[in-house]
Amino acid sequence: MSQGTKSSILNWASKDGEFRRQQSVFRDFIEDKPDAKFAPEPDRYHLYISWACPWAHRTAIVRNLKGLDKIIGLSAVDYLMLDKGWKFSTEQECPGAIPDTVNNASYIRDIYFKVNPNYEGRFTVPVLWDKKLQTIVNNESSEIIRMFNTVFNKFLSKEQAELNYYPEPLRKEIDETNEWVYDTVNNGVYKSGFATTQEAYENNVFPLFKSLDRIEKMLDGHKYLVQDTFTEADIRLFTTIVRYKK
Repeated sequence: MSQGTKSSILNWASKDGEFRRQQSVFRDFIEDKPDAKFAPEPDRYHLYISWACPWAHRTAIVRNLKGLDKIIGLSAVDYLMLDKGWKFSTEQECPGAIPDTVNNASYIRDIYFKVNPNYEGRFTVPVLWDKKLQTIVNNESSEIIRMFNTVFNKFLSKEQAELNYYPEPLRKEIDETNEWVYDTVNNGVYKSGFATTQEAYENNVFPLFKSLDRIEKMLDGHKYLVQDTFTEADIRLFTTIVRYKK
C-alpha cells in the first residue's frame, strides 16, 4: 500500500492488533571487489538518519566509532514524523537536524521516490545513499553497520581499521544474542507499544520483560553482552535501552 496518506504512514498495527515490521527492500552491499557495483570510495556515500530512531541511531554510532565521518556524509531528519513521514529541518527549526545537502529533499519519501516513482512501502531510516549512481544502496540497519565495520578500513588509520565489532571468533555468539535481543527487545518494544489489542500486547510485553531480566543477569559483573568484548550486540541493544523507560 502506498504511504501517501496519514493513516497509511502512522498505522503501525495489523488488523489482528499485532505490530509487524516491514522488511527492508534495498539490500545491496558495498564491497571491496574489482567488479563491485558499489565500491568503497571516500565521499561517495551519504547516510540519512533520524536521531529519534534506534535503528538509524546504531548506524550513526558505528559511523562515528570507526571514524567514517570524514568519508561518509550525514543528514538527520526532524524528530517529529508528520503526515508525509520524516521531514528535513534546519538546526534552528530542530536542534540536531542536519538538512539534506545531497538531494535537497524535503522529506525522506522524496529519496525513495527519486529511486522508484512507484515505490510502495514505508519511508524508513536509515538510508545509505550512493551519490555516484544516484540510488539507495541499503536501508537495513544491521547490514549497514556490518559494511561500516570493515569495508572502508583501507581509508582509515591503523587504530580505526583495527576496531572490529563483529570479530570472527565471536560471530556465532554475537548472532545468537542478536537474534533474541532483536525479536524480544529491539522489536519487542514496538510490538508491545503499537499493539492495539490486549492479547497482542500481552503476547509481546511478557517476553520483553523476560529478556530484560535476562540481560540484567548477563551484565551482572560484566560490561558487555558477549564475553569481555565490546561488539555490535552491545550497540544494537544500547540504542533501544537508552530510550526505554521501565
